[in-house]
Amino acid sequence: MARQKGIIKLDGTIGDITFYKSKDGYLAREKGGIPADRIANDAAFQRTRENGAEFGRAGKAGKILRNSIRALLQNASDSRMVSRLTKKMVEVIQEDATNPRGLRNVIDGEAELLAGFEFNLNGKLGTTLYAPFTSTIDRAAGTLAVNIPVFVPANMVAAPGGTTHFKVISAGAEVDFENESFVADTQETAILPWDATPTAVINLSNAVTAASTHPLFLVLGVEFYQQVNGQMYPLKNGAFNALAIVAVDGD
Repeated sequence: MARQKGIIKLDGTIGDITFYKSKDGYLAREKGGIPADRIANDAAFQRTRENGAEFGRAGKAGKILRNSIRALLQNASDSRMVSRLTKKMVEVIQEDATNPRGLRNVIDGEAELLAGFEFNLNGKLGTTLYAPFTSTIDRAAGTLAVNIPVFVPANMVAAPGGTTHFKVISAGAEVDFENESFVADTQETAILPWDATPTAVINLSNAVTAASTHPLFLVLGVEFYQQVNGQMYPLKNGAFNALAIVAVDGD
C-alpha cells in the first residue's frame, strides 16, 4: 500500500494498480493475492480459515454489543471504534479454552477483558471523570448500577472548552451473543451546571433480566453541553463525550 502524492488524486484501477480514498488519505495498492478458492480448500491455509472464522465471529459480537448501547454510542464514539472493538473481541475469543481453534467464541472466552474499553478516544472516560465512583452488577436481581458521591464538577470533570453543562449517563446490557439479541436499559442525570457547585449523590441503576445467564455489561459516560440564550446544545456534536465499559460479568 502506497500513499498518493501530487495535485491530482486518482480513484479507480489502472492496469494492476488500484487507487482509492480511505480515512488515511488517497492510497494505491497492487492487485493480486491468492485465489479465494485456494484459501477455502487448500490444507495449507487451514490456519487462515480458522483465523477468518474467529475474526468474523468477533466482528458480529462487536456489532451486537454496539447495538445494545446504540442510543449512547450515537453521541460518543470515534472513527476507529468499530475496528478497535473487533480487535478486543478477538482477544476475548482467543481466551476460549473449551472449543478448538476456529470454533472459539465469546461465550466461552473472557468477556471481562472488555472492561475498561473506551468508545471515544477523543474523550476518554478515564481522563474526563475524576470523581470516584463504584459500579456493581447484581446478576440475581438483574441490576447494573453506578454510584457517584457528591463532587464539584469544575474540579472533578475535565470538560472541553465551551462547556457550560454536562450530564452523566449509563447503560446496562444483557447480551445473548449466540442468538444475536439483547436486553438493555439506559439511565441519565438531569443536565447539570459545570461549575463549583457540589452535585447531589448520583445513583444510576439499569435493569435487565433477573438471574440472566448471559454476559452483562455496565457502561458509563459523560455528555457535554453549551447553553446559549437559555437553550442547551450538544457541545461540538458530542465529539468529546466520554463513554466506557466500567464493569463486566461474563458469567
